[in-house]
Amino acid sequence: MIARELLDSAKIPGGDELRLFRRELKGADEYSIMLGRIELMNSRLSGSEEALAQLTCADVKTAASRILIGGLGMGFTLRAALAVLPGDAKVEVVELIPAVVRWARGPMAALHGGSLDDARVAIRTADVARIIAGANAQYDAILLDVDNGPDGLTHDDNEQLYSMAGLQKAKSALTPDGVLAIWSSGPDTGFTRRLTKSGFAVDVKTVPARSNGKGAKHTIWLATKR
Repeated sequence: MIARELLDSAKIPGGDELRLFRRELKGADEYSIMLGRIELMNSRLSGSEEALAQLTCADVKTAASRILIGGLGMGFTLRAALAVLPGDAKVEVVELIPAVVRWARGPMAALHGGSLDDARVAIRTADVARIIAGANAQYDAILLDVDNGPDGLTHDDNEQLYSMAGLQKAKSALTPDGVLAIWSSGPDTGFTRRLTKSGFAVDVKTVPARSNGKGAKHTIWLATKR
């Protein structure tokens, strides 16, 4: 077992603690972000976060499209979005935990590959639920990867995003035919029904956690405003 090095820790709302670890694995640095004994993110598991952007942004056709990404994480969704979006797109990334942004510009800067400095990108440290609630037909797509899925794990208030009221606010924040895309570590048939009841046309995708297609599977909901 290769020992991990604790790089930093940060308190999150509610008093829990996130910890950033690094270890050398096969000649490369591997990063992981832990909440207690639960690994929330690992730099080797980028496939489903990339798919969240690829499945959503590939269909965003409007000129000067505006995209909201809830949750910076390790930057996989942001980088994948930038790879497919046109040069006149605007990407707003909202991250609740200031330390995650600090880590992105510090020990994990190489992992983010300069994406935070792309001219299309604006980074905000805020609660994405409040940003969504204050928007009106503003975003062509909203991509949410703020927790383990519809059941809040890192922050109980995240569950408000996935409630009926939260989904209605997201719908109001989208342009006509806009897409709400949500990442989850696993399926949730109850949440699929909730999305449909909220008036979205729903497509549920099962995608591999790893970019090589191996290992665990994660869930992505693509909910189109109608």
